[in-house]
Amino acid sequence: MKILFGVQGTGNGHISRSRELVRKLREDGHDVDVIISGRKAEELKEVEIFEPFRVMKGMTLVSHKGKMSYIDTMIQLDLARLMADVALLDTAGTELVITDFDPVTSMAARVRNIPSMGFGHQYAFGYDIPLAQGNILAKFILMNFAPARYNAGLHWHHFNQPIFPPVIPPSLYEKNAKLVIKGKVLVYLPFEEIEDITVLMTPFDQFEFYIYGKVSEDRDDGHLHFRTYSRSGFLDDLLECDGVVCNAGFELPGEALHLGKKLLLRPLDGQIEQESNALAMEELGYGMAMHDLDGAVLADWLQLPCREPLRFAKSVDFIAEWIGSGHWEELPKYAAASWSGNSSH
Repeated sequence: MKILFGVQGTGNGHISRSRELVRKLREDGHDVDVIISGRKAEELKEVEIFEPFRVMKGMTLVSHKGKMSYIDTMIQLDLARLMADVALLDTAGTELVITDFDPVTSMAARVRNIPSMGFGHQYAFGYDIPLAQGNILAKFILMNFAPARYNAGLHWHHFNQPIFPPVIPPSLYEKNAKLVIKGKVLVYLPFEEIEDITVLMTPFDQFEFYIYGKVSEDRDDGHLHFRTYSRSGFLDDLLECDGVVCNAGFELPGEALHLGKKLLLRPLDGQIEQESNALAMEELGYGMAMHDLDGAVLADWLQLPCREPLRFAKSVDFIAEWIGSGHWEELPKYAAASWSGNSSH
């Protein structure tokens, strides 16, 4: 099958999960052409698996100091460029468009009446799952940023809906996992300023914090260890840590739950997806949330034990089988099968 696959380049979660599905689809013999939008080509890291791929401007959501800025999001929106990219996109022979929250391929599928499939966490919100109140604009953007005809939504729990488990990197299924180091904490708060994170973590010197974010080079400052982005280094630290402090995105919390790490989420203010994720995390009893960089909440969380691993099934295998079947109306059957192999659910 000839597939056009669109990836939202903003944040590493979309790239991480799409990397695995693109690999699986190509292994299954499909011809997959990839578009990445929302981030400049020179800012993309570890995307070799997608080659050959094209980069387009698309649209992205803008935030400042841990808070969504809808005004700046609208200011940076180049609608003329978006429409031009859609018009110039070659879809000849395309039998299916898959979009991981990429508006360019989503719009091209609608304009040209090509079957489309949404892949990712955002597409779970079309079903009955925990949803934060938010504002009308935030909900509209979530549901209409990159819509599709069929949806392979992902979540940490099925909520008795036709959605799939998170996509976990293959290396995190290996039996020879690293020994967990008690008191080692992985910190990934990309929407926060490093100075603010430093102030939050400095008093807790009995713990070792490995902080990934806006730093130019790796450096150690006592119990604070600042790291530039490296997928392999990040996964090594994730395997070794006993807890994760991160924004309330989807991919990293899913990996942490898979491995049995305790979780403290800081949702991006005004971003309804992250606020809903924090709500779901607490409702499920899987972790804690803080709505600002709160030292008192961090202190309580640091004393908690680790949790039992959830050990999610390899969801891309079930999703790729569903895609390849051509029977896309049979989504519930494939979604249910993806959870049945997981005794934790």
